[in-house]
Amino acid sequence: MTSEAITAPFLADAGLKRVLDAIEGGGDAARVVGGAVRNSLMGVAVTDLDIATTARPEAVSERARAAGLKVVPTGIDHGTVTVVVEGRPFEVTTLRADVETDGRRAVVAFTDDWEEDARRRDFTMNAIYVDRHGHLYDPVAGVGDARARRVRFIGEPEARIREDYLRILRFYRFHAQYGHGPLDAAGAAAAQRLAAGMAQLSRERVGAELGKILLAPGRRAAVAAMAAAGVLEQAIRRAALPERYAAVEHLAAAVGLAPDLERALAALCDDVEGVGEDLRLANRQRRRLAAIAGRAATLAEGLDEAAVRLAVYRDGNDVAEAALVLATALAGAAVVDPALLDLAGHWSAPRLPFRAADLMAEGLKAGPELGAELRRRERAWIAAGYPPGR
Repeated sequence: MTSEAITAPFLADAGLKRVLDAIEGGGDAARVVGGAVRNSLMGVAVTDLDIATTARPEAVSERARAAGLKVVPTGIDHGTVTVVVEGRPFEVTTLRADVETDGRRAVVAFTDDWEEDARRRDFTMNAIYVDRHGHLYDPVAGVGDARARRVRFIGEPEARIREDYLRILRFYRFHAQYGHGPLDAAGAAAAQRLAAGMAQLSRERVGAELGKILLAPGRRAAVAAMAAAGVLEQAIRRAALPERYAAVEHLAAAVGLAPDLERALAALCDDVEGVGEDLRLANRQRRRLAAIAGRAATLAEGLDEAAVRLAVYRDGNDVAEAALVLATALAGAAVVDPALLDLAGHWSAPRLPFRAADLMAEGLKAGPELGAELRRRERAWIAAGYPPGR
């Protein structure tokens, strides 16, 4: 334990106190670890409270239930149970040591050694513990790194990465989310040397981590660094277009648009269908990604009001807005036209004022001819400026 103590609002959390009261029995200790401690030292909002303990999972479960708390065995083979207090989950994990690793997962053994538990974690800023009284325990010198916003691997970077190659992407993600200044040189060099190892990771894990990078505050610098190191193409497994991505993000930032995962992926590569499937995006995300890319290609041929209105009518405001930014970059324009952006984001497209049933009432019969006539009239209605009424 360090001589330092902190005052963090989460330490007064009534739910946390109930969990600690329940599991700290029989000589066992429990401390909050990871994100809550790291974020408190950085002055960043705390969301989740994760607890590390010397108590074995069975003891945690038994004691929590005895205290009237709900227990969910979310990862009991790896020492993790979730204790629920009035609907709020607290993840409680027994101290662990790695017995065997293969680059994707680890076989662990339980321990009561806090330093051993810390050494198996990824970054120093994630291996800081605090007890209920605010006393810090910092076995791998993470407090200084957290306060300096310095993302640094614990021990030898190559050894940490070989334990789990996802740590390459986590390295860039944590820097994009929390980092300040340049990337840690030793970590960046190790990530570049071992980037090919990501091929053995599940695509779900890669997609989830890459998605977080593309939404993080420092995403533009992170993507540029990943591209320069050869990490980006290893992650998406196809040709990457980092310069186009940078241009799109620059344009989006200039007009105050929030980060957008599908817009980013459409900018990063041309094979949007393949990358959506490969990164295991949800079907809704794949459809939106394809719509943004397809609509951007059309808009780039003519950045005008009619084309933007058609984009909104066909695909909705959010797709039209994202596609307009991408199309602006594809067209080589330096800025997004503010009038077109306002149109894409706020124009309410009217509904087509007639249906197939209306045409059938005129005497047309169901079949290909009806469909063709409906499409012809829709095109005429669009060309006329979306007038109300039939």
